[in-house]
Amino acid sequence: MKHVLMAALLAASAQGVVAQSQQVKDPVIMTVNGVPVLRSEFEYSYNKNNSEGVIDKKTINEYVDLFINYKLKVAAALDEKYDTLQSFKDEFAQYRDQQVMPLLITDADVEAEAHRIYDQTVERIGPDGLVQTAHILLRLNQQATPEEQAAVKVRIDSIHTALKNGADFAELAKKVSEDPGSARQGGLLPFVQRGQLVKEYEDVAFSLEPGKISDVVQSPFGYHIIMVKERKQMEPFEFHREAILKFIEQRNLRDRIAEQKVDELVKATNGAQTKAQLMEEKANEFSATDSDLKNLIREYHDGLLLYEISNKLVWDKAAKDEAGLAKYFKKNKKKYAWDEPRFKGMAYHVKDAADLQAVKNCVKKLAFDKWADKLRTTFNNDSVLRIRVEKGIFKKGDNALVDSIVFKKDTTVTKVKDYPFDDVYGKVLKKGPEDYTDVRGLVVADYQEELEKQWVAELRKKYLFTVDENVLKTVNNHE
Repeated sequence: MKHVLMAALLAASAQGVVAQSQQVKDPVIMTVNGVPVLRSEFEYSYNKNNSEGVIDKKTINEYVDLFINYKLKVAAALDEKYDTLQSFKDEFAQYRDQQVMPLLITDADVEAEAHRIYDQTVERIGPDGLVQTAHILLRLNQQATPEEQAAVKVRIDSIHTALKNGADFAELAKKVSEDPGSARQGGLLPFVQRGQLVKEYEDVAFSLEPGKISDVVQSPFGYHIIMVKERKQMEPFEFHREAILKFIEQRNLRDRIAEQKVDELVKATNGAQTKAQLMEEKANEFSATDSDLKNLIREYHDGLLLYEISNKLVWDKAAKDEAGLAKYFKKNKKKYAWDEPRFKGMAYHVKDAADLQAVKNCVKKLAFDKWADKLRTTFNNDSVLRIRVEKGIFKKGDNALVDSIVFKKDTTVTKVKDYPFDDVYGKVLKKGPEDYTDVRGLVVADYQEELEKQWVAELRKKYLFTVDENVLKTVNNHE
Protein backbone atom coordinates (compact mmCIF):
# COMPACT_ATOMS: atom_id res chain seq x y z
CA MET A 1 0.00 0.00 0.00
CA LYS A 2 2.86 2.36 0.88
CA HIS A 3 4.44 1.68 -2.51
CA VAL A 4 1.17 2.43 -4.33
CA LEU A 5 0.65 5.67 -2.39
CA MET A 6 4.24 6.77 -3.04
CA ALA A 7 3.86 6.07 -6.76
CA ALA A 8 0.68 8.12 -6.88
CA LEU A 9 2.35 11.03 -5.07
CA LEU A 10 5.33 10.91 -7.42
CA ALA A 11 3.05 10.87 -10.46
CA ALA A 12 1.05 13.83 -9.17
CA SER A 13 4.27 15.67 -8.43
CA ALA A 14 5.59 14.98 -11.93
CA GLN A 15 2.37 16.28 -13.50
CA GLY A 16 2.63 19.41 -11.40
CA VAL A 17 6.20 19.99 -12.55
CA VAL A 18 5.15 19.60 -16.21
CA ALA A 19 2.23 22.00 -15.72
CA GLN A 20 4.50 24.53 -14.02
CA SER A 21 7.02 24.18 -16.83
CA GLN A 22 4.33 24.81 -19.45
CA GLN A 23 3.01 27.77 -17.48
CA VAL A 24 6.48 29.31 -17.27
CA LYS A 25 6.94 28.77 -21.01
CA ASP A 26 3.54 30.26 -21.85
CA PRO A 27 2.31 32.24 -18.85
CA VAL A 28 -1.17 33.69 -18.29
CA ILE A 29 -1.19 37.27 -19.51
CA MET A 30 -4.73 38.14 -18.44
CA THR A 31 -7.90 36.66 -17.02
CA VAL A 32 -11.30 37.65 -18.41
CA ASN A 33 -14.45 36.54 -16.59
CA GLY A 34 -12.42 33.87 -14.83
CA VAL A 35 -10.97 32.46 -18.07
CA PRO A 36 -7.16 32.62 -18.33
CA VAL A 37 -5.62 33.92 -21.56
CA LEU A 38 -2.12 32.68 -22.35
CA ARG A 39 0.56 34.98 -23.68
CA SER A 40 0.76 32.96 -26.90
CA GLU A 41 -2.88 33.69 -27.73
CA PHE A 42 -2.43 37.42 -27.15
CA GLU A 43 0.77 37.43 -29.22
CA TYR A 44 -0.93 35.57 -32.06
CA SER A 45 -3.78 38.09 -32.16
CA TYR A 46 -1.54 41.14 -31.76
CA ASN A 47 0.96 40.09 -34.41
CA LYS A 48 -1.75 39.11 -36.89
CA ASN A 49 -3.56 42.43 -36.55
CA ASN A 50 -0.43 44.55 -36.58
CA SER A 51 1.52 42.94 -39.39
CA GLU A 52 3.23 44.71 -42.28
CA GLY A 53 0.73 46.58 -44.41
CA VAL A 54 -1.68 47.37 -41.56
CA ILE A 55 -2.36 51.10 -41.67
CA ASP A 56 -3.49 51.73 -38.09
CA LYS A 57 -0.89 49.78 -36.16
CA LYS A 58 -1.21 49.65 -32.39
CA THR A 59 1.42 49.40 -29.71
CA ILE A 60 1.14 46.40 -27.40
CA ASN A 61 -0.30 48.58 -24.62
CA GLU A 62 -2.81 50.15 -27.01
CA TYR A 63 -3.89 46.72 -28.21
CA VAL A 64 -4.55 45.40 -24.70
CA ASP A 65 -7.83 47.31 -24.33
CA LEU A 66 -9.04 46.21 -27.76
CA PHE A 67 -8.24 42.58 -26.95
CA ILE A 68 -9.99 42.79 -23.56
CA ASN A 69 -13.09 44.24 -25.23
CA TYR A 70 -12.98 41.38 -27.72
CA LYS A 71 -12.79 38.78 -24.94
CA LEU A 72 -15.56 40.48 -22.97
CA LYS A 73 -17.88 40.24 -25.98
CA VAL A 74 -17.01 36.56 -26.38
CA ALA A 75 -17.79 36.04 -22.68
CA ALA A 76 -21.17 37.71 -23.17
CA ALA A 77 -21.90 35.50 -26.19
CA LEU A 78 -21.07 32.39 -24.19
CA ASP A 79 -23.30 33.58 -21.34
CA GLU A 80 -26.11 33.98 -23.86
CA LYS A 81 -25.34 30.44 -25.11
CA TYR A 82 -24.74 31.43 -28.72
CA ASP A 83 -22.35 28.49 -28.90
CA THR A 84 -25.30 26.11 -28.41
CA LEU A 85 -27.13 27.31 -31.53
CA GLN A 86 -27.16 24.66 -34.24
CA SER A 87 -26.30 27.25 -36.89
CA PHE A 88 -23.18 28.19 -34.92
CA LYS A 89 -22.19 24.56 -34.35
CA ASP A 90 -22.56 23.70 -38.03
CA GLU A 91 -20.59 26.69 -39.32
CA PHE A 92 -17.83 26.30 -36.76
CA ALA A 93 -17.51 22.57 -37.36
CA GLN A 94 -17.30 23.12 -41.11
CA TYR A 95 -14.45 25.61 -40.70
CA ARG A 96 -12.63 23.51 -38.11
CA ASP A 97 -12.85 20.42 -40.30
CA GLN A 98 -11.40 22.34 -43.25
CA GLN A 99 -8.31 23.05 -41.15
CA VAL A 100 -8.00 19.54 -39.71
CA MET A 101 -8.79 17.44 -42.79
CA PRO A 102 -5.45 18.02 -44.57
CA LEU A 103 -3.58 17.03 -41.40
CA LEU A 104 -5.19 13.59 -41.43
CA ILE A 105 -3.49 12.69 -44.70
CA THR A 106 -0.06 11.09 -44.67
CA ASP A 107 2.39 10.68 -47.53
CA ALA A 108 1.43 7.02 -47.54
CA ASP A 109 -2.23 7.95 -48.09
CA VAL A 110 -1.34 10.10 -51.11
CA GLU A 111 0.94 7.37 -52.46
CA ALA A 112 -1.88 4.82 -52.11
CA GLU A 113 -4.24 7.14 -54.01
CA ALA A 114 -1.63 7.52 -56.76
CA HIS A 115 -1.40 3.72 -57.06
CA ARG A 116 -5.20 3.48 -57.17
CA ILE A 117 -5.38 6.03 -60.00
CA TYR A 118 -2.64 4.18 -61.88
CA ASP A 119 -4.33 0.77 -61.45
CA GLN A 120 -7.68 2.16 -62.61
CA THR A 121 -6.00 3.65 -65.67
CA VAL A 122 -4.30 0.36 -66.56
CA GLU A 123 -7.61 -1.49 -66.18
CA ARG A 124 -9.39 1.08 -68.32
CA ILE A 125 -6.77 0.86 -71.09
CA GLY A 126 -7.16 -2.89 -71.25
CA PRO A 127 -5.11 -5.45 -73.22
CA ASP A 128 -5.04 -3.43 -76.45
CA GLY A 129 -2.83 -0.85 -74.78
CA LEU A 130 -2.17 2.59 -76.27
CA VAL A 131 -1.68 3.68 -79.83
CA GLN A 132 -0.22 6.85 -81.32
CA THR A 133 -1.21 7.78 -84.83
CA ALA A 134 -0.69 10.51 -87.36
CA HIS A 135 -3.34 11.31 -89.93
CA ILE A 136 -4.19 13.41 -92.94
CA LEU A 137 -7.79 14.62 -92.93
CA LEU A 138 -9.89 16.08 -95.69
CA ARG A 139 -13.11 17.30 -94.15
CA LEU A 140 -16.47 16.33 -95.62
CA ASN A 141 -19.75 17.84 -94.52
CA GLN A 142 -22.26 15.12 -93.66
CA GLN A 143 -24.83 16.95 -95.78
CA ALA A 144 -22.43 17.08 -98.74
CA THR A 145 -23.89 16.40 -102.17
CA PRO A 146 -22.70 13.34 -104.11
CA GLU A 147 -20.68 15.65 -106.36
CA GLU A 148 -18.93 17.30 -103.38
CA GLN A 149 -18.20 13.90 -101.83
CA ALA A 150 -16.77 12.61 -105.11
CA ALA A 151 -14.49 15.63 -105.43
CA VAL A 152 -13.08 15.15 -101.93
CA LYS A 153 -12.67 11.42 -102.57
CA VAL A 154 -10.62 12.11 -105.69
CA ARG A 155 -8.32 14.42 -103.70
CA ILE A 156 -7.79 11.97 -100.81
CA ASP A 157 -7.11 9.14 -103.27
CA SER A 158 -4.44 11.22 -104.99
CA ILE A 159 -2.82 11.95 -101.64
CA HIS A 160 -2.87 8.24 -100.80
CA THR A 161 -1.23 7.44 -104.14
CA ALA A 162 1.50 10.00 -103.44
CA LEU A 163 2.21 8.34 -100.09
CA LYS A 164 2.42 4.90 -101.70
CA ASN A 165 4.91 6.36 -104.15
CA GLY A 166 7.17 7.51 -101.33
CA ALA A 167 5.94 11.00 -100.36
CA ASP A 168 6.85 12.06 -96.80
CA PHE A 169 3.76 11.62 -94.58
CA ALA A 170 4.60 14.45 -92.14
CA GLU A 171 5.38 16.99 -94.86
CA LEU A 172 2.24 16.12 -96.79
CA ALA A 173 0.12 16.36 -93.63
CA LYS A 174 1.48 19.86 -92.94
CA LYS A 175 0.50 20.95 -96.46
CA VAL A 176 -2.89 19.39 -97.07
CA SER A 177 -4.45 18.08 -93.82
CA GLU A 178 -7.56 19.97 -92.73
CA ASP A 179 -7.04 19.17 -89.05
CA PRO A 180 -5.02 22.31 -88.20
CA GLY A 181 -4.05 21.17 -84.71
CA SER A 182 -2.34 17.98 -85.81
CA ALA A 183 -1.25 19.31 -89.22
CA ARG A 184 1.25 21.60 -87.55
CA GLN A 185 2.79 18.48 -85.97
CA GLY A 186 2.95 16.55 -89.22
CA GLY A 187 -0.43 14.95 -88.50
CA LEU A 188 0.70 13.56 -85.14
CA LEU A 189 -1.92 12.86 -82.45
CA PRO A 190 -1.32 11.92 -78.80
CA PHE A 191 -1.42 8.36 -77.44
CA VAL A 192 -4.99 7.16 -76.97
CA GLN A 193 -6.79 4.11 -75.64
CA ARG A 194 -9.85 2.41 -77.02
CA GLY A 195 -12.98 4.53 -76.65
CA GLN A 196 -11.29 7.90 -77.21
CA LEU A 197 -11.66 8.03 -80.99
CA VAL A 198 -14.58 7.65 -83.38
CA LYS A 199 -15.13 3.96 -84.13
CA GLU A 200 -14.22 4.10 -87.81
CA TYR A 201 -10.84 5.64 -87.02
CA GLU A 202 -10.22 3.54 -83.90
CA ASP A 203 -10.86 0.16 -85.56
CA VAL A 204 -8.21 0.88 -88.18
CA ALA A 205 -5.72 2.44 -85.77
CA PHE A 206 -5.72 -0.60 -83.46
CA SER A 207 -5.48 -3.04 -86.36
CA LEU A 208 -2.31 -1.66 -87.97
CA GLU A 209 1.28 -2.35 -87.02
CA PRO A 210 3.65 0.55 -86.33
CA GLY A 211 4.91 2.22 -89.49
CA LYS A 212 1.99 1.03 -91.62
CA ILE A 213 -0.31 3.39 -93.54
CA SER A 214 -4.01 2.64 -93.88
CA ASP A 215 -6.25 2.78 -96.89
CA VAL A 216 -8.61 5.77 -97.09
CA VAL A 217 -10.93 5.71 -94.04
CA GLN A 218 -14.23 7.59 -93.89
CA SER A 219 -15.54 8.88 -90.54
CA PRO A 220 -18.16 11.50 -89.56
CA PHE A 221 -15.38 14.10 -89.93
CA GLY A 222 -14.41 13.24 -93.50
CA TYR A 223 -11.70 11.15 -95.13
CA HIS A 224 -8.56 10.06 -93.25
CA ILE A 225 -5.30 8.43 -94.11
CA ILE A 226 -3.84 6.95 -90.94
CA MET A 227 -0.28 6.05 -90.03
CA VAL A 228 0.41 4.14 -86.81
CA LYS A 229 3.49 5.60 -85.13
CA GLU A 230 3.73 3.46 -82.01
CA ARG A 231 1.83 0.94 -79.90
CA LYS A 232 2.59 0.24 -76.29
CA GLN A 233 1.29 -0.90 -72.93
CA MET A 234 1.13 1.45 -69.96
CA GLU A 235 4.57 2.09 -68.46
CA PRO A 236 5.25 0.96 -64.87
CA PHE A 237 3.91 3.03 -61.97
CA GLU A 238 7.24 4.68 -61.22
CA PHE A 239 7.37 6.11 -64.74
CA HIS A 240 4.11 8.03 -64.13
CA ARG A 241 4.40 8.59 -60.37
CA GLU A 242 5.38 12.27 -60.42
CA ALA A 243 2.76 13.12 -63.03
CA ILE A 244 0.04 11.38 -60.99
CA LEU A 245 1.09 13.15 -57.79
CA LYS A 246 0.97 16.47 -59.65
CA PHE A 247 -2.49 15.54 -60.97
CA ILE A 248 -3.66 14.86 -57.39
CA GLU A 249 -2.53 18.32 -56.28
CA GLN A 250 -3.94 20.16 -59.29
CA ARG A 251 -7.36 18.52 -58.98
CA ASN A 252 -7.53 19.01 -55.19
CA LEU A 253 -7.95 15.27 -54.75
CA ARG A 254 -6.47 15.55 -51.26
CA ASP A 255 -9.95 16.53 -50.07
CA ARG A 256 -11.34 13.26 -51.39
CA ILE A 257 -8.47 11.32 -49.82
CA ALA A 258 -9.15 13.02 -46.50
CA GLU A 259 -12.88 12.25 -46.68
CA GLN A 260 -12.08 8.60 -47.37
CA LYS A 261 -9.62 8.56 -44.47
CA VAL A 262 -12.22 9.97 -42.08
CA ASP A 263 -14.80 7.42 -43.22
CA GLU A 264 -12.27 4.64 -42.61
CA LEU A 265 -11.42 5.96 -39.14
CA VAL A 266 -15.08 6.26 -38.17
CA LYS A 267 -15.80 2.77 -39.50
CA ALA A 268 -12.91 1.39 -37.46
CA THR A 269 -14.60 2.57 -34.23
CA ASN A 270 -17.50 0.13 -34.90
CA GLY A 271 -20.11 2.76 -34.11
CA ALA A 272 -18.37 4.14 -31.02
CA GLN A 273 -17.77 7.49 -32.71
CA THR A 274 -19.60 9.68 -35.20
CA LYS A 275 -17.77 11.71 -37.81
CA ALA A 276 -18.39 14.89 -35.79
CA GLN A 277 -16.96 13.33 -32.63
CA LEU A 278 -13.93 12.04 -34.49
CA MET A 279 -13.20 15.43 -36.05
CA GLU A 280 -13.48 17.15 -32.68
CA GLU A 281 -11.08 14.61 -31.19
CA LYS A 282 -8.60 15.07 -34.03
CA ALA A 283 -8.84 18.86 -33.79
CA ASN A 284 -7.97 18.69 -30.08
CA GLU A 285 -5.18 16.22 -30.78
CA PHE A 286 -3.52 18.34 -33.47
CA SER A 287 -4.07 21.59 -31.56
CA ALA A 288 -2.20 20.18 -28.57
CA THR A 289 1.02 20.13 -30.60
CA ASP A 290 0.36 22.93 -33.11
CA SER A 291 -0.16 26.32 -31.46
CA ASP A 292 -0.87 28.06 -34.78
CA LEU A 293 -3.70 25.64 -35.52
CA LYS A 294 -5.02 25.99 -31.97
CA ASN A 295 -5.06 29.78 -32.23
CA LEU A 296 -6.59 29.73 -35.70
CA ILE A 297 -9.46 27.46 -34.66
CA ARG A 298 -10.07 29.43 -31.45
CA GLU A 299 -9.95 32.70 -33.40
CA TYR A 300 -12.67 31.49 -35.74
CA HIS A 301 -14.72 30.08 -32.87
CA ASP A 302 -14.61 33.34 -30.92
CA GLY A 303 -14.92 35.49 -34.04
CA LEU A 304 -18.09 33.68 -35.06
CA LEU A 305 -19.55 34.22 -31.60
CA LEU A 306 -18.54 37.87 -31.74
CA TYR A 307 -20.20 38.35 -35.10
CA GLU A 308 -23.47 36.79 -33.95
CA ILE A 309 -23.82 38.81 -30.76
CA SER A 310 -22.52 42.06 -32.31
CA ASN A 311 -24.99 41.74 -35.15
CA LYS A 312 -27.85 41.32 -32.72
CA LEU A 313 -26.88 44.00 -30.21
CA VAL A 314 -25.17 46.57 -32.45
CA TRP A 315 -25.10 46.27 -36.24
CA ASP A 316 -28.55 44.91 -37.09
CA LYS A 317 -30.13 46.62 -34.14
CA ALA A 318 -28.85 50.04 -35.20
CA ALA A 319 -29.88 49.56 -38.82
CA LYS A 320 -33.47 48.65 -37.87
CA ASP A 321 -34.00 50.97 -34.89
CA GLU A 322 -35.76 53.82 -36.69
CA ALA A 323 -36.76 55.59 -33.48
CA GLY A 324 -33.24 55.28 -32.12
CA LEU A 325 -31.75 56.63 -35.34
CA ALA A 326 -34.13 59.58 -35.34
CA LYS A 327 -33.31 60.34 -31.71
CA TYR A 328 -29.56 60.05 -32.29
CA PHE A 329 -29.78 62.35 -35.32
CA LYS A 330 -31.79 64.96 -33.43
CA LYS A 331 -29.26 64.95 -30.61
CA ASN A 332 -26.27 65.19 -32.97
CA LYS A 333 -27.78 67.22 -35.82
CA LYS A 334 -24.91 69.74 -35.91
CA LYS A 335 -22.53 66.89 -36.67
CA TYR A 336 -24.15 66.46 -40.07
CA ALA A 337 -24.26 70.14 -41.09
CA TRP A 338 -23.25 70.92 -44.67
CA ASP A 339 -20.71 73.46 -45.79
CA GLU A 340 -22.94 74.36 -48.76
CA PRO A 341 -26.63 73.90 -49.63
CA ARG A 342 -28.08 70.69 -51.02
CA PHE A 343 -31.13 70.10 -53.19
CA LYS A 344 -33.43 67.39 -51.91
CA GLY A 345 -35.67 66.35 -54.73
CA MET A 346 -35.57 65.13 -58.30
CA ALA A 347 -34.55 66.08 -61.79
CA TYR A 348 -36.96 64.62 -64.31
CA HIS A 349 -37.58 64.36 -68.05
CA VAL A 350 -40.93 63.79 -69.77
CA LYS A 351 -42.26 63.12 -73.27
CA ASP A 352 -45.28 65.40 -72.94
CA ALA A 353 -45.09 68.97 -71.63
CA ALA A 354 -48.36 68.42 -69.75
CA ASP A 355 -46.60 65.90 -67.53
CA LEU A 356 -44.21 68.55 -66.14
CA GLN A 357 -46.85 69.76 -63.69
CA ALA A 358 -48.48 66.34 -63.37
CA VAL A 359 -45.26 64.94 -61.90
CA LYS A 360 -45.17 67.65 -59.21
CA ASN A 361 -48.82 67.16 -58.37
CA CYS A 362 -48.27 63.43 -58.07
CA VAL A 363 -45.73 63.64 -55.24
CA LYS A 364 -46.22 67.00 -53.55
CA LYS A 365 -48.17 65.59 -50.59
CA LEU A 366 -46.03 62.47 -50.19
CA ALA A 367 -43.01 61.73 -48.00
CA PHE A 368 -39.74 61.83 -49.95
CA ASP A 369 -39.15 58.08 -49.66
CA LYS A 370 -42.56 57.38 -51.25
CA TRP A 371 -41.93 59.34 -54.44
CA ALA A 372 -40.28 56.61 -56.50
CA ASP A 373 -43.06 54.03 -56.14
CA LYS A 374 -45.79 56.59 -56.78
CA LEU A 375 -44.10 57.93 -59.91
CA ARG A 376 -43.49 54.43 -61.23
CA THR A 377 -47.09 53.28 -60.77
CA THR A 378 -48.51 56.54 -62.13
CA PHE A 379 -46.33 57.19 -65.16
CA ASN A 380 -44.37 54.04 -65.96
CA ASN A 381 -46.78 51.27 -65.09
CA ASP A 382 -47.10 49.86 -68.61
CA SER A 383 -44.90 49.32 -71.63
CA VAL A 384 -44.76 53.07 -72.35
CA LEU A 385 -42.28 54.91 -70.11
CA ARG A 386 -43.49 58.50 -69.79
CA ILE A 387 -40.78 59.87 -67.47
CA ARG A 388 -37.11 59.50 -66.54
CA VAL A 389 -36.18 60.52 -63.00
CA GLU A 390 -33.00 61.11 -60.99
CA LYS A 391 -33.99 61.37 -57.32
CA GLY A 392 -31.74 62.14 -54.38
CA ILE A 393 -29.91 64.81 -52.43
CA PHE A 394 -27.72 66.80 -54.79
CA LYS A 395 -24.84 69.14 -54.14
CA LYS A 396 -23.42 71.46 -56.79
CA GLY A 397 -21.83 69.44 -59.54
CA ASP A 398 -23.91 66.29 -59.03
CA ASN A 399 -26.52 66.93 -61.71
CA ALA A 400 -26.38 69.39 -64.60
CA LEU A 401 -30.13 70.06 -64.62
CA VAL A 402 -30.17 70.75 -60.88
CA ASP A 403 -27.09 72.96 -61.25
CA SER A 404 -28.77 74.96 -63.98
CA ILE A 405 -32.25 75.42 -62.46
CA VAL A 406 -31.63 75.29 -58.70
CA PHE A 407 -28.07 76.55 -58.22
CA LYS A 408 -28.21 78.93 -61.22
CA LYS A 409 -24.92 77.70 -62.60
CA ASP A 410 -23.96 78.33 -66.21
CA THR A 411 -23.77 74.73 -67.34
CA THR A 412 -24.70 72.62 -70.35
CA VAL A 413 -27.69 70.33 -69.86
CA THR A 414 -27.70 67.34 -72.20
CA LYS A 415 -31.17 66.43 -73.34
CA VAL A 416 -32.41 62.90 -72.73
CA LYS A 417 -33.35 61.25 -76.01
CA ASP A 418 -37.14 61.02 -76.54
CA TYR A 419 -37.77 63.07 -73.35
CA PRO A 420 -37.53 66.69 -74.52
CA PHE A 421 -39.07 68.42 -71.49
CA ASP A 422 -37.10 68.83 -68.23
CA ASP A 423 -37.73 70.20 -64.77
CA VAL A 424 -36.86 69.74 -61.12
CA TYR A 425 -38.95 69.44 -58.00
CA GLY A 426 -37.97 69.53 -54.36
CA LYS A 427 -36.46 71.88 -51.81
CA VAL A 428 -33.11 73.48 -51.03
CA LEU A 429 -31.64 72.51 -47.64
CA LYS A 430 -29.29 75.33 -46.74
CA LYS A 431 -27.75 74.30 -43.40
CA GLY A 432 -27.98 70.54 -43.39
CA PRO A 433 -30.27 67.51 -43.59
CA GLU A 434 -33.76 67.94 -42.24
CA ASP A 435 -34.19 64.28 -41.36
CA TYR A 436 -31.88 61.38 -40.51
CA THR A 437 -33.00 59.61 -43.67
CA ASP A 438 -31.20 62.32 -45.66
CA VAL A 439 -27.88 61.01 -44.32
CA ARG A 440 -28.99 57.57 -43.21
CA GLY A 441 -25.72 55.78 -43.97
CA LEU A 442 -23.69 58.18 -41.84
CA VAL A 443 -26.20 58.13 -38.99
CA VAL A 444 -26.40 54.33 -38.94
CA ALA A 445 -22.60 54.06 -38.77
CA ASP A 446 -22.37 56.61 -35.97
CA TYR A 447 -25.27 55.07 -34.07
CA GLN A 448 -23.63 51.65 -34.31
CA GLU A 449 -20.46 53.15 -32.85
CA GLU A 450 -22.48 54.70 -30.03
CA LEU A 451 -24.21 51.39 -29.22
CA GLU A 452 -20.83 49.65 -29.32
CA LYS A 453 -19.37 52.05 -26.77
CA GLN A 454 -22.37 51.66 -24.47
CA TRP A 455 -22.21 47.89 -24.74
CA VAL A 456 -18.50 47.71 -23.99
CA ALA A 457 -18.96 50.02 -20.98
CA GLU A 458 -21.66 47.67 -19.64
CA LEU A 459 -19.47 44.61 -20.22
CA ARG A 460 -16.55 46.20 -18.38
CA LYS A 461 -18.82 46.74 -15.39
CA LYS A 462 -20.37 43.29 -15.57
CA TYR A 463 -17.27 41.10 -15.96
CA LEU A 464 -14.04 41.05 -13.98
CA PHE A 465 -10.74 41.12 -15.84
CA THR A 466 -7.11 41.48 -14.81
CA VAL A 467 -3.85 41.94 -16.73
CA ASP A 468 -0.46 40.75 -15.56
CA GLU A 469 1.72 43.75 -16.39
CA ASN A 470 4.94 41.77 -15.90
CA VAL A 471 3.90 39.17 -18.47
CA LEU A 472 2.66 41.94 -20.77
CA LYS A 473 6.20 43.35 -20.87
CA THR A 474 7.48 40.03 -22.27
CA VAL A 475 5.18 39.99 -25.31
CA ASN A 476 7.34 39.37 -28.39
CA ASN A 477 10.33 39.63 -26.07
CA HIS A 478 11.05 36.15 -24.75
CA GLU A 479 12.70 32.90 -25.75
